[in-house]
Amino acid sequence: MKNLLIIGGGGHGRVVADCAQACGRWRQIRFLDDRYPELQRAGRWQVVGTSGEWPRFSDGQVDVLVGIGDNASRLGLQRKLEDAGCHLPALVHPRAWVSPDASIGAGSVVFAGGMVNIDAHLGDAVIVNTGATVDHDCILAEGVHLSPGVHLGGNVTIGPRSWLGLGAVVRNGVVIGSDTMIGAGAAVVSDLADGITVVGVPARPVPADD
Repeated sequence: MKNLLIIGGGGHGRVVADCAQACGRWRQIRFLDDRYPELQRAGRWQVVGTSGEWPRFSDGQVDVLVGIGDNASRLGLQRKLEDAGCHLPALVHPRAWVSPDASIGAGSVVFAGGMVNIDAHLGDAVIVNTGATVDHDCILAEGVHLSPGVHLGGNVTIGPRSWLGLGAVVRNGVVIGSDTMIGAGAAVVSDLADGITVVGVPARPVPADD
């Protein structure tokens, strides 16, 4: 049984740790966080160094996960860790459900109540947060974050690093670009371009001067 090192001891990182603890796959769970040494604990877990100290802890007996909510930061650090030979497992809470015919990339997490249905594909460093659902044949590119309560219809495609806020819903077959932000409670019923922010029901772009 390996140890687990989580980089980032904020709210998201602690949810990652709680999920990992529930899985029972690791002997010990510890954190790296840039508030160390002032920060000694993240929840019930020990903080043992800053994020830049990960090479000191990474060996064949340690798995690593990036517990950072920001999509670009999480994905960028994960790529750096992978280039250095670190192993980043996928993490699925025991009270989540993932179809055996779905695929989940390295460093991705599916929290409690999450569902990933048949033939869906999650890229690397994806977050399916508490109670979010991904229906059949969806494709989520690397670094996507579905906030709690997001629901995707079937055949939805989401580009890299896009973020969907609390309770957003996406109609089946919609294509969402990369680096796009969808506000809490929005209803997305048509395709969205790269790099825009949308809010409302139905979801509409926020004017640039806002």
